[in-house]
Amino acid sequence: MMLSEKFTIPNQVMARTVGDETVILDLASGTYFGLDPVGARVWQLIGEGKELAEICETMLEEYEVATERLQADVMRLAAELAERNLIVKT
Repeated sequence: MMLSEKFTIPNQVMARTVGDETVILDLASGTYFGLDPVGARVWQLIGEGKELAEICETMLEEYEVATERLQADVMRLAAELAERNLIVKT
């Protein structure tokens, strides 16, 4: 996985906010995934069509975190979501 990659959310994947958590459900497979508020922000930015690098840039402006750590966390989350087919590479 590279920071230059961009992903989309398939039509069969739905997300809803429940309290502090964003719940993602793949209607086709029944796959369920929960995100904390920071993960939910990554999800939102993926939904806006941003590349992983753009997501990191945006989040570096919003959160006080080291660049390397943020990039690693964003890439790890994107890999988990892609592995579960909750996002697909474009």
